Amino acid sequence: MKIIAIDSSGLTASVAVVEEDTLVGEYNVQYKKTHSQTLLPMLDELRKMVELDLSTVDAIALAAGPGSFTGLRIGSATAKGLGLAMEVPLVEIPTLDGLACNLYGTDKLVCPIMDARRNQVYTGLYSFEKEDEFPFRYRLITLLSGCAVSIDEIAQKCSETGREVIFLGDGVPVFEKRLGELLTVPYGFAPAHMNRQRAASFAFLALQYLKEGKCVAARDHAPVYLRMSQAERERNER
Repeated sequence: MKIIAIDSSGLTASVAVVEEDTLVGEYNVQYKKTHSQTLLPMLDELRKMVELDLSTVDAIALAAGPGSFTGLRIGSATAKGLGLAMEVPLVEIPTLDGLACNLYGTDKLVCPIMDARRNQVYTGLYSFEKEDEFPFRYRLITLLSGCAVSIDEIAQKCSETGREVIFLGDGVPVFEKRLGELLTVPYGFAPAHMNRQRAASFAFLALQYLKEGKCVAARDHAPVYLRMSQAERERNER
């Protein structure tokens, strides 16, 4: 099973090609360019580098949200265009689930935090459990589904678990000091190569989703925002 995965939900643009348990290639960029400038050129460069025959691809995986409103729309349009052109389904991966999978197999609690502005974060709580059938593999367990809350609220929920927590995501540099003031449990932060979205992690989850039949036709996909955009809020206020 071969999957192209893309992510443009946050600061990093990322594309990957995965075939079964092999990461064939991955391309990540976080620099002074918009995802509309980088995503398709990155994918085309990766396709050429790994000599990918598009007719052999089984599905397109993408970060379905939450995240940057503009970034999600760019990723959604790109994935839908590819899915329609290649006649393959899309595998929608919640952004926070994919981000949590960067820390696959850890025995700590995993808390991704994405800066949602307005003193809020997109966040969730996750852990990994060994699978009964495959004792050397782990399954992602969702303890708190993706939500938009204040940093104080998620810090309280982490403290209530009594478990050591690892934080990751672009919300870490924004709220690192505040977390230190609020948390009553041991905590740490993911290193630089693990603390942003990676398309390879979304592809890993997509392989599981496909085996379980969790996919949608390209025409039916829509991103998940969790809350209204600033333009929508301002319109409602008027």
